[in-house]
Amino acid sequence: MFKRQLNPHPCKSFFLFGPRQTGKSTYVKSILDRNDLYVDLLPQRNFLRYAKNPGQFRGEVLAHQKKHHTFTCVIDEIQKIPSLLDEVHELIESTDIRFILTGSSSRKLRRGSANLLAGRAYTYHLFPLTFQELGDSFQLGKALKTGCLPPVWGQESDVKEFLYSYSETYLKEEIAAEGLVRNIGPFSYFLDIVAASDGETVNFNNIARECSVSNKTVQQYYQILEDTFLAFKLSAWKTSSRKRLVTHPRYYLFDAGVTNALAHTLGENISRRTRGRRFEQFFIGQLRAQIEYARLRYQLYYWRTNHGAEVDLLICQGRKILYAIEIKSSSTISGADLSGMKSFLQSHANVPCYVVGIDQPRRLISEQITVLSWDTFLMEEIMKDFGEL
Repeated sequence: MFKRQLNPHPCKSFFLFGPRQTGKSTYVKSILDRNDLYVDLLPQRNFLRYAKNPGQFRGEVLAHQKKHHTFTCVIDEIQKIPSLLDEVHELIESTDIRFILTGSSSRKLRRGSANLLAGRAYTYHLFPLTFQELGDSFQLGKALKTGCLPPVWGQESDVKEFLYSYSETYLKEEIAAEGLVRNIGPFSYFLDIVAASDGETVNFNNIARECSVSNKTVQQYYQILEDTFLAFKLSAWKTSSRKRLVTHPRYYLFDAGVTNALAHTLGENISRRTRGRRFEQFFIGQLRAQIEYARLRYQLYYWRTNHGAEVDLLICQGRKILYAIEIKSSSTISGADLSGMKSFLQSHANVPCYVVGIDQPRRLISEQITVLSWDTFLMEEIMKDFGEL
């Protein structure tokens, strides 16, 4: 079992969100004691029992408390029965029971006006495995091809079959079964487009035409991916005193292996262009995990002018740009590759700029731009900020 970087408060109740198969249940079970109570809502018998009578859950928890006094209660896949949160709320208020509430979707919670226990429970997110969690077993080439879900690096014997099953069964059938989409056909085609264009600037109108659905429906599809933590949005930075900026968002799927399965590039040697895109996806995913686990209140954007000058990533705190980052997978990096960064520096001269690559020694490529390896940036630059907080 992998030692995860997530470090929740030891006494406070909390939500733990993340995509299926990222290891939420495994992690939660690893921190429980023998007297703790674990309620899994995935089995149909449990779902039906508590859905018909949420009050029964409260009675069972109080009976457990009478026997064991202080303990932690876990509800796995809480989005299945949002009404249980009312019972949890009352129990937090009236007892000293700690609750851990896991979920692979926030859609029903947010859209159904569920009781989200404001101020009574923290919120954490679990991501695919980080390179630190994988330690000596980490291989970048494998991460870019088959991703970083725990089964891929654990006991799963047929990784390709697992990833194809994940992309077909969960991303399509289960999302339809949850009632998140009514017609699975256009949504399946939409997923193919998302995987093929991962990390590109999105034009909702073009995708709507390809899928033969409305612009609004495409935007709803993207929201479903965000709500189920299967994709994340990288918004465009919109403040500039000198340049007109593109404002369309970019979306990245949460894992390179799942992306390759959906894009039908899992069983082949990926092209140089595809490898570059997967490396960008991988780095941003690892950065998001690092920021979340360190509880850094940072936001991520990309920067692009309407003339085509762009920077892959901005790390910001509020309206302050902390870092500008170009992500390069090629072995050779020179000043000729950084026209977008140079354009950015014309209006943001004091922002530290980095080019992160693969196996790159730290060096200055100009007075304002530092080249270094992606892992060095994550371990030294980001965690340096963490140490200063």
